Amino acid sequence: MSETIGLNHLGLSVNDLEASKSFFVETLGWQESGYDPSYPRTAVSDGKLRLTLWQVDSNLNGVEFNRKRNVGLHHLAIQVESESKLNELYRKIEANPQCKIEFAPELLSGGPRKHMMFNEPSGLRLELIWQGE
Repeated sequence: MSETIGLNHLGLSVNDLEASKSFFVETLGWQESGYDPSYPRTAVSDGKLRLTLWQVDSNLNGVEFNRKRNVGLHHLAIQVESESKLNELYRKIEANPQCKIEFAPELLSGGPRKHMMFNEPSGLRLELIWQGE
């Protein structure tokens, strides 16, 4: 039996805290809580998943994560409730000039599941996935 009971939150470093927070809140409809200007950081949640977003120090010449070269977060997969919601979010993300779409919604392993991959404004690689019917 596991000694733990699940994910409390996932902390992610971002290069533009305001742009990343705005993406989660305005595009995905999440709620913000816990803004702390002393770090700075904030938390966002969809009611089930909570992320803390931490602003990196731009004076330290940070480098972007490369999923093929670095150990760390390959991507974060976020479930959506329907195929129509997946398509709706795709259109919103496509309209955001700060987001980079890797691929549009497509069948996953022959379906019925569908998913899409993209980078949010700070470059975090995200997947939206619909489990199919």
